[in-house]
Amino acid sequence: MPGRDGGGEDGERTDDSDPENGEHGAGTDDPADPSYDPDTRAMGHPIDPNALMIAAATASVGAGRLPELLRTADEHLRTRREEYERAYECVDDDGDDDDDEDNGDGGDDGASTYLVPDGHWSEVGDELGVNRREADALRRAHEQHLLRLGTKRGRRREFESALELREAVVIRR
Repeated sequence: MPGRDGGGEDGERTDDSDPENGEHGAGTDDPADPSYDPDTRAMGHPIDPNALMIAAATASVGAGRLPELLRTADEHLRTRREEYERAYECVDDDGDDDDDEDNGDGGDDGASTYLVPDGHWSEVGDELGVNRREADALRRAHEQHLLRLGTKRGRRREFESALELREAVVIRR
């Protein structure tokens, strides 16, 4: 009889995890992992997982590199949250929810999304010391996140129009 630990009748593992090969690496839900953050479902960044997949598929950066870039960018952006609140339009603030429940928005629980001037991600990329392709991958991930929010909130066309002139920045709370 299979046990709760994923073992089969003869004690072999029946799930797809592999604890011998770094199952608890970056982006897991293992509290012992230094990148673990329960507020962002262990991702360390606020980007919706589906938006991350789309951005990784279209960016010229390896899919394994993008989550690391997003964590680094989020740490940097969080230090500048007050500047974003003063200077840029906040188009979605998940921190304004009246309840504390997961509202099914993916990775954005407890995040604010801002519209910033075109070219903003190039500047952030320079501050982070990343190359042009990596900065573009960050821009794409944040853009895809905003578009997914737009679909879920019934504001997709509004956000698509906004992205013709500006860029999106999502900052975790």
